Amino acid sequence: MRKAAVVLLLALLAGACDSSASPPPTFTDARALADAATAATTSGGSAKFATDVAVGSVRSKGQGQARFGAGGTSQVMTTDFIGEPMELRLVAGKLYAKVPEGSRDQVGTAKPWVEVAPDGTDPFSQVLGGSLGQLAAQNDPAHTLGEVAAAGTIVSAERTDLGGVAAEHYRVDLDLAKLGADLPAGLAADEVGQLGGKFPVELWLDDTHRPLQIVLDLSPILAGGSPGSSGSPGSGAKITTRYTEWGAPVDVQAPPPDQVGTLTP
Repeated sequence: MRKAAVVLLLALLAGACDSSASPPPTFTDARALADAATAATTSGGSAKFATDVAVGSVRSKGQGQARFGAGGTSQVMTTDFIGEPMELRLVAGKLYAKVPEGSRDQVGTAKPWVEVAPDGTDPFSQVLGGSLGQLAAQNDPAHTLGEVAAAGTIVSAERTDLGGVAAEHYRVDLDLAKLGADLPAGLAADEVGQLGGKFPVELWLDDTHRPLQIVLDLSPILAGGSPGSSGSPGSGAKITTRYTEWGAPVDVQAPPPDQVGTLTP
């Protein structure tokens, strides 16, 4: 009788432990994860964000606010990407940069704002258009989530917290060969064959699948070797974007037209 009672007690305790155990993370498929997070981003409407770009010993930070919708993402941010504060605005697919006052003569405009483009023929766009465009794209969760949907494989998942907020943490490997023309910042299409393999992305999602943090590890690209190689000392390259205040009011507008200068080739 005593033995039976002990067995029953252990069974009850095991059942109690099982019932209190955390459920497994929601997603085991990268496309399902990306689709859910993309939908949650759109329905979230808006958020504040902060970025940390670390390339070797060089580091730049930025912060801003974004509005998400079916028509795409618009954002306003301030970054020290070029060594001094610069404001960027991405609205209706157009990227604007506020040129520091001391640099306007060099750029060739007396007005504070210019429109830049990766394929622009003016000197400012040719030097910074691609880099600034990539920086803006990395602030948009839809950009990375699109890469996850197209080329991702979940390699680990856990329930955790991020800054005191309950989160699901996913590590996803992206297959470079499957990305096509949609490659990570700084990677040219002709380098894919040289690098091959995969590189990691980490995502933290809240309980409604909205992104809390996305970390893109581009170290293999900077190292110039195969993903997973250690590269040379100081060759690390990571882009970390943190999202907060989902649904908060944001002010995202294009600069006034009369404040935007025309850049000449």
